[in-house]
Amino acid sequence: MNWQTRVSDILNIKYPIIQGGLAYLAYSDLAAAVSNAGGLGQITAMSLANPNQLREEIRKVKQLTNNPFGVNFAIGQHGRPFADFLQVAIAENVPVVSMTGGNPAPIFEQLKGTQVKTLVLVAARRQAVKAEELGADAVMVVGQEGGGHLGRDDTGTMVLIPQVVDAVSIPVIASGGIGDGRGLMAALSLGAEGIEMGTRFIATKECIHANDFYKQRLVDGTESDTVVIKKTLGTPARAIANSWTDNILEIERNNGGFEQLKDLISGLANKRYIYDGVASEGFAWAGQVMGLIKDVPAVAELLERIINDAEQIRAKWGK
Repeated sequence: MNWQTRVSDILNIKYPIIQGGLAYLAYSDLAAAVSNAGGLGQITAMSLANPNQLREEIRKVKQLTNNPFGVNFAIGQHGRPFADFLQVAIAENVPVVSMTGGNPAPIFEQLKGTQVKTLVLVAARRQAVKAEELGADAVMVVGQEGGGHLGRDDTGTMVLIPQVVDAVSIPVIASGGIGDGRGLMAALSLGAEGIEMGTRFIATKECIHANDFYKQRLVDGTESDTVVIKKTLGTPARAIANSWTDNILEIERNNGGFEQLKDLISGLANKRYIYDGVASEGFAWAGQVMGLIKDVPAVAELLERIINDAEQIRAKWGK
């Protein structure tokens, strides 16, 4: 069946399926696997130590795939200058740049005059409208079911996607709670023209930086095994519930500020869990879609399964 949408046309990909930025996990192996399978893989830029490391990762992807891929800039979460990283992406002719968090206007300014396609992750209708005004080629819209950083409005994907579709003329990519062919078809029926998945791509063989404990936790867990932390800081984010997140939430309930929380929510604490599997000394991002994850397939197998399931639904609807 034909899976061509404006998203697949803009990004020059076979299937309108995009891999999320995935802090500390989205590197060349995973990005190339997703792109080779017909989706859009991405490298996460701001998890890297310096621009030279980004250049190395981009070149590794190019060695592994001839298909388009993207570089994600989490501009709001790291507090680090990104202009030098972005210049590397431009110099290396990266076809797609995506932006999450913070004000994306400086990135659009730096990309002026290039042919780079731009995607902006938003969690509210007003953010989507602003992204369109800035010149985004498409918006990725995440509902509160998603993993990692979310919007402040607690709006679910089923309500948020059609709101944004009605508010902008550029293509909408649905994110949050999507992990199979049913999610793809639901997104398309809501008016989206593609999907973004984060958590589901962690539980794949090519996400080699995620330790096996983390992946198995995604397989064994349910949607009830996630919690939203950092609400009191104005940056809510969904993680796997454990004793570490219990401590975070207790501090938040007692009106503790950033100084009390900073070590608990740091990148080091995140990496202790996702790299080393030491759950008692860290945390890991995950969306409610972990309730739908039952295995750890290869990326190509996962995308084939999603498309096959979606095609069966399309055939059933045709009757």
